[in-house]
Amino acid sequence: MSKKNEPLKTEKQDMAEEVEEKAKAPVAEEETEFADTETPEVDLSAEQEEETVDEAEELRKQLEAEQNKYLRLLADYDNFKRRTQIDKDLANKFRSQSLLSDILPVLDNFERALSLQTTSEESASVMKGVEMVQKSLIEAVSREGLEEIKAVGEPFDPNFHQAVMQEKDDSAEPGTVLQELQKGYILKGRVLRPAMVKVNE
Repeated sequence: MSKKNEPLKTEKQDMAEEVEEKAKAPVAEEETEFADTETPEVDLSAEQEEETVDEAEELRKQLEAEQNKYLRLLADYDNFKRRTQIDKDLANKFRSQSLLSDILPVLDNFERALSLQTTSEESASVMKGVEMVQKSLIEAVSREGLEEIKAVGEPFDPNFHQAVMQEKDDSAEPGTVLQELQKGYILKGRVLRPAMVKVNE
């Protein structure tokens, strides 16, 4: 009896195994379908790449801004050095301007003294000494770059002449300087004092 039932048991077991296999088959397919649809990793890597590109672009812009700032600062520094050098050169060139301005009245006084007429040998010798002192002083200021402004017979130039009088003289051209009332001086191209003149109408 037990021997007859054994084949039946095996058939039932076979049928149960087939049912289990069939039941398992769709589950595996579903798992593969889910596995096929789950691909968000590609999207994440694309977003990360975009963020990296944006960061690189931002860093490039910041670097460019810093370079522009540096170039502007360098240009400002070069301009500052140039201006400083120009100021230094001008200060050195016209270092004696203040002193020479104070000496101009002394030169005027020498001119007035030498214009006086001498009546004796004693006064003539004094005048000779004054003339020698004046000559030495003029040589000294000339070495510093002081020059007289030409006036008499020259066309009137407001840059160098100061007209204080006018007079009609048919023998001279209109606008010509007829007389110099006070000498004018130039220091290395810069007018230290304009010449006071009388101009022909």
